[in-house]
Amino acid sequence: MIRTLLLPGLDGSPAPHWQHWWAQSDPNAVIVEQASWSRPCPDQWLTEIAGALLLHPGAVLVGHSLGAVAAVKLLLQWPQLKVGGALLVAPAEPSRDPRTAVFGRIPEAPLPVPTIVVASRNDSWMGYDRARDLARAWRASFVDLGHAGHINVAAGYGPWPQGRLLRALLPEVAAEPMAQRLPPRPAPRPWLEQPAL
Repeated sequence: MIRTLLLPGLDGSPAPHWQHWWAQSDPNAVIVEQASWSRPCPDQWLTEIAGALLLHPGAVLVGHSLGAVAAVKLLLQWPQLKVGGALLVAPAEPSRDPRTAVFGRIPEAPLPVPTIVVASRNDSWMGYDRARDLARAWRASFVDLGHAGHINVAAGYGPWPQGRLLRALLPEVAAEPMAQRLPPRPAPRPWLEQPAL
């Protein structure tokens, strides 16, 4: 039974990317393949993800970079799909590359599933403050990885077991009523900031 759908960004997540490691080592995880990783078509990408969710209802979406943006668009366009939660790692600003600009603006509305956003303070694809603002708009928990680049191979991320630990936290995030997800000061986990209302 597939419980995790991995959504790579622009150019995919070939070895030794952490999504590749995850797909190779976890029989309950699979990468949602796209017709073109280098020339993304938003409608086609969302259709492939929706199809995977229809085959694996209740799966958690784990998106990296443009894959995180695709997850957000899908969750807001098709809220009737059964999704167990979303882990959005290093979301990318589509306007940063002509090939990804076709995705347009990133939606800024509450997401209908428990969500954790993981961001870096020196990500060339999206500024830290922008990622944090999006997490607030999405009513998502927020993880600050510090100076972690784009949280990819170039930034030194191979297997990245912490990603699986964050995915495992999603049921805990889901169990908390939305009204109780205000970020406590100081947070019990300084690296996991709960969503604000």
